[in-house]
Order: sequence, then C-alpha cells, then structure tokens
Amino acid sequence: MVVPLCKAVVVRIGILGGTGPAGSALAARLASIGYEAVIGSRSKYRAMEARDGMVQRWPAIEPLLSYGDNAAAAACDVVVIATPWDSAATTAQENEAALAGKVVVSMANALVRVGHEFQPLVPPRGSVAAHVQAAVPAARIVAAFHHLPATELGHLGEPIDSDVLICGDDKEAVRTISEIVSKIPGCRPLDAGELSNATAIEAFTAVLLQLNVRYKTRVAPKLTGIKRDPRALQA
Repeated sequence: MVVPLCKAVVVRIGILGGTGPAGSALAARLASIGYEAVIGSRSKYRAMEARDGMVQRWPAIEPLLSYGDNAAAAACDVVVIATPWDSAATTAQENEAALAGKVVVSMANALVRVGHEFQPLVPPRGSVAAHVQAAVPAARIVAAFHHLPATELGHLGEPIDSDVLICGDDKEAVRTISEIVSKIPGCRPLDAGELSNATAIEAFTAVLLQLNVRYKTRVAPKLTGIKRDPRALQA
C-alpha cells in the first residue's frame, strides 16, 4: 500500500531511544504526516537498522525519516523520549544541554507484569514524566503518546481511532504537541492538565494492557462528552 506523504513542515522531531516498536513506529508515523523524524539510539547502527526496516516497509517515508545517535535526535526542534521507563531520565540527562529550552515528550509507562496482571509502578517524583523534568529542569516536558498501540502506529495507511491525553506545565509546549497529534489521522489531542496528572495517565496504561490480554485485542482510549474543538486550548 502506498502511503501519501503530507506536505512537509519545518519542525524536525527526534526520537531518543527510538529503535523499539513504539519509538520507530512513532517516527515512521510522523514522517508519513510530513515531519522530518530522526530515529536516535545509543548506537547509530541500531538506529540505521530500525530506520531501514521502516523504509523497506513504507518506501514513501524515506525522504523524511533519518537516523543517528541520541545526540543527533536531541539536536532536533522537538524531542520524544521513547526509551524504557527506567532509563528515560538518565537518557534525558545525558543530553541535557541539547534539550534545554526545547519541548520534550515523555511517553514511557512504569509497569510490571505480575503473573497474568499488569500493575503500575510509582517511579521517583510520582511519574516518569516528572522524573524526566527533574533530570532536565531547563526542558519543557510534556507527557503524551502513552496509550497509542505500537502496532497501529506502524500501520501507516490506516487512521488511529484514539484520543491522546497530553499534560504539562508549559501550555505553549502542550499546544505544540497537540498540533502534532492533530495531524495524525484519527487522533484527537486532549489537554489533560498539568504534569502532575502524568501519574494517572501513565498508570492507566496498565488497565489498557490488561484489557488487551483479556479480550485479545488492542484498545485505545476514546472519551465522550467533549463538545468543543479540543485544539482550541486555553492559555
């Protein structure tokens, strides 16, 4: 299936630790909607392999999807941290100078599987996002993308029927990520408040994963009752 590229935009988005299923799929999806996306990794060769795999599957995204080490990804205009939750703050701190003043998205969830159940963990400072903010205090941390299924992200020819809960203390940063989310077919950005709400957003992922196991599906949140355009975010 040929994926038509949207008109290119100026923003370059780097994915730190972007070689995993969610990170590489998000990078490919962003490239498919017109953003220049850079898959980053501790090893640029792992990043190259991830990038080549996505390009082989979706050749149309090749002009906008590139790779490099984490430093190359951190040099982009907007940065997403897609590492496992227990290395998100460390990875951010390793690139602290490059991330200063930038919009940085934390998308990790602190979870553990106990038997057949998924359970949320409480990381330092209450959430992964807050822990990342403490590690890079000059960055503008936003929590987002926690509930988008990686498989659906990688199906570039299909929309994703999901709301994306976004929270952060910097309202302009939240608006920036909301605008990006609004360009993903099927996704609706919702301003979920300040960064302290990341605790509940991250923990809720355990519920969604449990539903996936129980009903043998891949669920995504869709909220009702919001009548106004959610992109018209208040300052």
